[in-house]
Amino acid sequence: MFKDILGSGESVFRDPIALDYDYLPKLVPFREQQQRQISLCIRPLVDKRNGRNLFIHGPPGVGKTVVCRHLLKALEDEEIEGVEPIYINCWKKDTSFKIIIEICERLGYRFTQNKKGEELFKIVKDLLNKKSAVFVLDEVDKLQEQDFLYSLLEEIYRKSVIMITNNKEWIAELDQRIKSRLTAELMEFRPYNREETIGVMRQRLEHSFSAGAWEEEAFLLAANKAYELHDIRLGLYLLREAGNAAEDEASRKITKQHAERAIAKLDEFNVKKKEELDEEARFILGVIKNHSGKKIGDIFREYEKEGGKSVYKTFQRKVNYLAENKFITTEKVVGGSEGTTTIIQHMGTMKKLTEF
Repeated sequence: MFKDILGSGESVFRDPIALDYDYLPKLVPFREQQQRQISLCIRPLVDKRNGRNLFIHGPPGVGKTVVCRHLLKALEDEEIEGVEPIYINCWKKDTSFKIIIEICERLGYRFTQNKKGEELFKIVKDLLNKKSAVFVLDEVDKLQEQDFLYSLLEEIYRKSVIMITNNKEWIAELDQRIKSRLTAELMEFRPYNREETIGVMRQRLEHSFSAGAWEEEAFLLAANKAYELHDIRLGLYLLREAGNAAEDEASRKITKQHAERAIAKLDEFNVKKKEELDEEARFILGVIKNHSGKKIGDIFREYEKEGGKSVYKTFQRKVNYLAENKFITTEKVVGGSEGTTTIIQHMGTMKKLTEF
């Protein structure tokens, strides 16, 4: 049976790993300025001086994590003596103890059983204070506690602490003791423009698919959708799903119809399942679905009319959470009688994509 599908050993894919979110390309296009600024924050560590701290913010899927992990890999590959690169995903490691265990593993210290967090941190401190360290704390706003940040800033001598978040307002909520020690520079990652989105996705396409597998019209349809959603990760999802759709039909070409089929599946693409949302988030999502495409202020008023009890700031945080997990999209609109506002769309009610 399988010999009749595309022929024995044939596939439109060449190396689908390049479509994974954790894949690190050799080059990160259109982020050269950000890479340079981050490098300058790390550079003093090479000279055995204290580095600078950085707070990176911007919406999902705009290259924040890829750029930072790319620079950490460069530190490892170049074997910069005395500089230890440490990456922590705070969504997965959201307590001080989990982070300390992760750092112990990164440093090669395995004797962590039956030891308390304070004891392990002392071991980490003694190991790191013999050298310098770059800490990248990704999704830092997901931390359940901030004790580790204070200890890190206070007791590790030479370091650069780079914090990544989708939520710019998070830094304002930091404990004042941490903020005064952090003195972080701010860096914003803005969404890729249309040409940049096409460029990034074409780079991944060339690594992932056999030469000539994509019809140009199909590729531009997927790339334009990724630009509309301002999220490269969703663009990679579209490339993969369109490729799968082509292989399901034993097609050697990925056509516009395959791209359209992938776009139709976007409503299934959520970081979390709807059932995993708390009751308030599900309620807000229902209001947004009924009023998709409206301004956030208008949707909040509808939320109140339907019995919502949260204050606007709490409502806004829930909206950000839903956007991060791909249940909705948000787009800032500058200008007009109301100044800057945010338009919210439910993923299941997105308007049909205009032809590129």
